[in-house]
Amino acid sequence: AGRDAVYGYMRVLADQKDPAFDLLRLAVEQPRFDQAPLDRVRAQIVTSIIAGAKDPHVAAELAWMKTLYGDHPYSRRGKGTEQTLAAITATDLKALHKRLFARANLTIAVAGAIDASTLKRDLDRIFAGLPATPSLVPVSEIAPKMGREIHIPYDLPKTGLRLAYPGIGVKDPQFFAAYLMNHILGGSAFTSRLRKEVREKRGLTYSIRSQLVNSGHSSVLLIDTGTRPDRAAETLSIIRAEVRRMAEEGVSEEELDAAKKKRIGGYAIDNLNSSSAIVNTLVEIQMEDLGINHIERRKQLIQAVTVEDVGSVAKRLLGADPTVMVVGAPL
Repeated sequence: AGRDAVYGYMRVLADQKDPAFDLLRLAVEQPRFDQAPLDRVRAQIVTSIIAGAKDPHVAAELAWMKTLYGDHPYSRRGKGTEQTLAAITATDLKALHKRLFARANLTIAVAGAIDASTLKRDLDRIFAGLPATPSLVPVSEIAPKMGREIHIPYDLPKTGLRLAYPGIGVKDPQFFAAYLMNHILGGSAFTSRLRKEVREKRGLTYSIRSQLVNSGHSSVLLIDTGTRPDRAAETLSIIRAEVRRMAEEGVSEEELDAAKKKRIGGYAIDNLNSSSAIVNTLVEIQMEDLGINHIERRKQLIQAVTVEDVGSVAKRLLGADPTVMVVGAPL
């Protein structure tokens, strides 16, 4: 269960698919929620919550989401609390299942040793018994709040730094320009500007990265790293300066060409290298409503991005005053 969807995955030998699919149909259509497993799973989650109460990174994540999203559902505790968990009954779970699990909001991807006509019959057998439509609670779109500062004090040998800048939706016309911009800024594990400035030139961190994070109702660009407490202020200053340089100056033709080659050439390796990767990619494409020809169009859209496009989206996203979180000693 994630913030935007409930996901499931099944991997089965081709000659065992029929009994496996029968079990899947029962699980999806008629879950039992027996008391013993309900109590066991509840106890596991409560134990995790109690352990997390002593972890500064858990406290930091809760504060981070609350700062970015205020009272929006995205700011809620993903595991709930001891009190809310104690109140949940099997009747509650059955009612929620009835509201959520329906054919209209079902996305499916399949890869492996099965032909289309057989698969069609099997999918009907597994999912046709579900209700036609779900009963969902509307969730509003939200832009993460910028310009905030969060400090989680803790005596650690490493200070964690996180910065949030405005993000961009995957169907935005400037998405692929932002995608390549992020690769150049901090998305590449070995050649990004942030890695060169913070790690290679100064040895301030082992790892630093930026990423575009897209949820169903919000988007954000994140930068994460950790460093020695006595070098944290310096590290943050360098990150801010490098982001500002990207916003003001954009990127070079050489940087853009290298990013295009990497992101086009590496797509199959990262997203289509196994049956599991294929189905994950196909589900994502459907959930984002990117179109059946997205994999073919993607290369063209990336190739079409110009230096000017990257400069424009860099100003749009990176010109903002970020929200910053420090976990550890104060700067």
